[in-house]
Amino acid sequence: MSTWHHSWRLIACAWCVLLALAVLSMPAAAQGVFERLMVPGDVIQGHAKFEKDCNSCHKSFSKAGQTQLCLDCHKDIAEDIKTKTRFHGKSVAASSSECRHCHTDHKGRKADIVLLDPSTFDHSQTSFALAGRHTGVACSSCHAGGKKFRTAPTACVACHRKDDVHGGKLRETCADCHNDKGWKSTTAFDHSKTNFALTGGHKSVECARCHAGERYKGVPTACAECHRERDVHNGARGQKCDGCHTTKTWAEAKFDHDVDTKFPLLGKHTAALCESCHKQPPKQVKPERACNTCHKKDDVHKGKLGPECQNCHNESGFKIGVLFDHDKSRFILRGKHQSAKCDDCHKTKLYKDTTSACIECHRKKDEHEGRLGAGCGSCHGAEKWKGATFDHGKTRFALTGRHAQTGCYNCHKQKHVQRASLATGCYGCHRSQDKHRGLFGRNCGSCHTTSTFGVAYIRR
Repeated sequence: MSTWHHSWRLIACAWCVLLALAVLSMPAAAQGVFERLMVPGDVIQGHAKFEKDCNSCHKSFSKAGQTQLCLDCHKDIAEDIKTKTRFHGKSVAASSSECRHCHTDHKGRKADIVLLDPSTFDHSQTSFALAGRHTGVACSSCHAGGKKFRTAPTACVACHRKDDVHGGKLRETCADCHNDKGWKSTTAFDHSKTNFALTGGHKSVECARCHAGERYKGVPTACAECHRERDVHNGARGQKCDGCHTTKTWAEAKFDHDVDTKFPLLGKHTAALCESCHKQPPKQVKPERACNTCHKKDDVHKGKLGPECQNCHNESGFKIGVLFDHDKSRFILRGKHQSAKCDDCHKTKLYKDTTSACIECHRKKDEHEGRLGAGCGSCHGAEKWKGATFDHGKTRFALTGRHAQTGCYNCHKQKHVQRASLATGCYGCHRSQDKHRGLFGRNCGSCHTTSTFGVAYIRR
C-alpha cells in the first residue's frame, strides 16, 4: 500500500472519531437532528408516528437498550417472553435475540417486517401445536386477514361452531369427545368427570337412552326419571331408588334399616312388612317414628298416656315385658304399694284418671268412716295398714291434760269429711258444760285448764 493511501485512511479514521465525539457532546435535541439526517428510509405505517423522534426506538450506542424500547411499546410480547408463552416466549431464538435481528425497519411504509414464512414456521413453538387434520389447514382458516396472529382463537367452537351437531347443548370443550384426527373420530367421554359417574349396568347403556334428542344439559339424575315404569312401589319409596337398589342389577335390592335409618328394627318390627309403616301416598315415605303412628288402633289407653308407648312397652309385643317406672310419676310407690297390681288402683286402662288420694283405694278399710279425712297418710304408712300413729303435737292444737286422754271421735264426730281439721276454740266442744251460759265469753282458757274443767283460776 502506498504512503498516500495510508495517510488518507488515517485522516478518514480521525474524522470519524472527531465526528463521534462531536455527536456525543451534542445536546439530545442536536443529536436527534443529526440522526434524522442519517435516516436510511421511511419506517412502516405502524411506526410512522414515532419517525420524527429517533429516541423512541433507538438508543445511541446501546443494542440492548434498543430491544428494551421495543418491549416497552409491545407490552404483550414482553409479557409472552416473561411467562414463556406463545411464540416469543416458547421459542428460544425469539426470546433471547434482539428484536432488530428479525424485525428491521426503515424499508418503507408498506414493508413487511414480520418476515414470517408459513411454509417453514414451526407452529409447535406456539401455544397451539398443529396435529392431525389441523396440519393441512390453510393459515387463513384460523388467522383472519388484517389481524395479528396472536389474536387467533384456540377454542374448538370458535372455528367449528357450524359443525356442532349438538346445537350448542353441550359444553364448548369439543375435545372432551372429539380429536384432531377428524370430526367424526371420537374418544370415549369420561362420564366420571360429571355429576353422574357411570357404574354397573349404566356403563353399557347407549347415550341416547338418557340423552334423547341430543339433550345433555339439565338431564335429571334421579333414578325414577328413567326407571319409573319399573317402580313396583308406585312412588311410595320416593325417587331415590339407590337407597335399596344398586346399578349392578335392578332385581337385587338391599336396605339395612338398622344402619341406613334412625329407626333400627327390633323384635316384632323385623318381621313387619314395609307397607305396614310406609303407606301410600308417597308423601308418607318417611313415617313418624312415634309408636301410635302405626299402633293407634292397639292403644287401649285411648291416647291418654301420650304417643310414647316405649315408656312401658317394647318391640317384643304389646303384652310382653310391660314396664313402667312409677317413680317418674307424681305418685312414687313405697312399701306394699310396690307389690300391688296395676289393676288394684287403675280400674281403667286410661291410668291418668286414677286419683292419688288414699281413701279412693282404702275406703273399705277405713274404720274411722271418714271422720279423720281422706289423708290416710297422716297416720298410716305404706309398709302396713295397722299400727297407725299420729302426733297431735305437730298440729296447731297440741293435746295436753285431759285432752290427751280423750278419744279421737269425741272431737272428730262428723263422718266422711275431706279434711280432719277442726276449730280450736273451747266453746266448740264445751258449750254444754258452760255453767256461765256465755256470760264470761267463749274463751274458757282464761280461767280453766285442760287438767280439769271443775277448777277455775281467776286471773287478776
